[in-house]
Amino acid sequence: MASVLDEQPTESAVIDAAHLGDIRGAFGTVRWRQLWPARTWRRRLAVMATVMGPGLLALLADNDAGGIATYAQAGHDQGTRLLWVLLPLGVVLFLNQEMAARLGAVSGVGHARLITERFGRLWGAFSVGDLLLLNLLTLVTEFIGVRIAAEHVGIAPAPAVGVAAAVLIGATLSGGFQRWERVMYLLVAVDVALVPVLLLAQPGAAAGAGGVRPGAAGMQHTVLLVVALAGTTISPWQLFFQQSAVVDKRITPRWLGYARLDTALGTLLWLGGAAAVMALSAAAGGGPSPGHVGDVGVVLDQTGSRLGAVAGDLLALFLLDGAVLGAAALAMATSYAVGDVTGARHSLHRTPRQAPLFYAVSTAAVAAAACVVLLPGARLGFTTVFVQVLTGLLAPSATLFLLLLCNDTAVLGPWSNPRWLNAVVSTAIAGLLVLSAMLVLTALFPHAPSVRTGIGLGGAAAAFLASVGLSGMVRRRRAARRGLWTDPAATPRLSVLRRRDVVVLPRRGRAVPPLDDERAFWRTPPLDELRRPVWSAGRLAGLVALRAYMVAGVLLLAGRALATALGH
Repeated sequence: MASVLDEQPTESAVIDAAHLGDIRGAFGTVRWRQLWPARTWRRRLAVMATVMGPGLLALLADNDAGGIATYAQAGHDQGTRLLWVLLPLGVVLFLNQEMAARLGAVSGVGHARLITERFGRLWGAFSVGDLLLLNLLTLVTEFIGVRIAAEHVGIAPAPAVGVAAAVLIGATLSGGFQRWERVMYLLVAVDVALVPVLLLAQPGAAAGAGGVRPGAAGMQHTVLLVVALAGTTISPWQLFFQQSAVVDKRITPRWLGYARLDTALGTLLWLGGAAAVMALSAAAGGGPSPGHVGDVGVVLDQTGSRLGAVAGDLLALFLLDGAVLGAAALAMATSYAVGDVTGARHSLHRTPRQAPLFYAVSTAAVAAAACVVLLPGARLGFTTVFVQVLTGLLAPSATLFLLLLCNDTAVLGPWSNPRWLNAVVSTAIAGLLVLSAMLVLTALFPHAPSVRTGIGLGGAAAAFLASVGLSGMVRRRRAARRGLWTDPAATPRLSVLRRRDVVVLPRRGRAVPPLDDERAFWRTPPLDELRRPVWSAGRLAGLVALRAYMVAGVLLLAGRALATALGH
């Protein structure tokens, strides 16, 4: 006897009905009733083309104006000595974005709402406040990139910035997820096509990678560049954007395998673009010469003069495309986060009349950033790398909350993190903290021995990780003995997306056995039914100390940026 699912899930954490239904992507539709993709490779590729998008956009938007400026400065100042840093950053980037996609698919709500509901309004305000500050500053750097790229090819800044802002606002206000995603795919296609062209523009640039090794000259500046590379790669806005985009695209746990492939493909394409820019800048900059590039415009000029006008123009086009793509993702991340915390409708499946706040936030953010860049007499070029360093200082906090949510079994149930993933991400958080602490200490004490400082901080971070790991093992064993999950208030239950003993496949009409993996049907229950996790005094003290450290680091960085702006 065969039957089909006759209704959509309603008893879940999803609050906006627009986030339920068919997956409508730029290249097709996957019906919500379809539990199994067809067995043919052709059909699987069609499903993949429909489901992919959030990961690809989040990761390629990482090669935005700030990212390209940072990669270019690293290549100019250090040659290819920092190229190796991209590999571990790529691993951490993939793991972070995979966790964000998993949270979105299982919970059906955005990152900002999860933090607020599970950790309280105070910590939610801190996280969303950090996000909004960084997003607005980063949006400014995107339009700085548009202005610099336009000036390099001889276009006046005002019309270039105005057209870019108009395109972004028009694509968003078009009223439709599929239309918006198709515009984004046009930008993605240009980005992907330019990467091999950039490498071909200077064959010697790729060969120069043979000298890849960690550099020690100009340690403070090197640490600054590494923190900037970490900040531009592991950005908090990417977590918010991809999780909300997964929710808005209506991806459920049944399609997480495709979402992971989407994220992996985006990571590889990001790595290729970042490495191409760094190698090209290394060839144009002539090797290590610690840090006196004011902005990416200088790198464009040097690339054009040393490698030919075509190479400089191609890099400028890559900068322009990345800036527009990054601005689009940032505007959406901001709108999604505001919708999460206010409870207003926030979906591209709704029209501007149905979700006025959602569209107003993205429009206002884009318009404000464009106006700031066009202010007469504004010296904005030097701010790009400093914004990336600021992001690097705040990245550990965002990653920590992501890790806590992915270990919250009341939210993710059987989709919670495995132990190996917790170990890798915890190590990454410790590494980011060590780098940012080295930056702070070398800024306060310029003559301090950098190597000893790094070893000392690394030892302290290792000891902290060991203590956290041991305490986690003890808690898990106690919970296992009691027969409970980590959170006693979290009772694992099958999702309200009921399954039958037999499901009829569309088209073929063949009956298949039910899924063996219960996780495919598990969704987060309504968040107001879940008891908030209880934090120990040690964990709370650690989070407060981390927040205080972040504030101190941001103030120190702001002071250094002001000194640079004043020419000191």
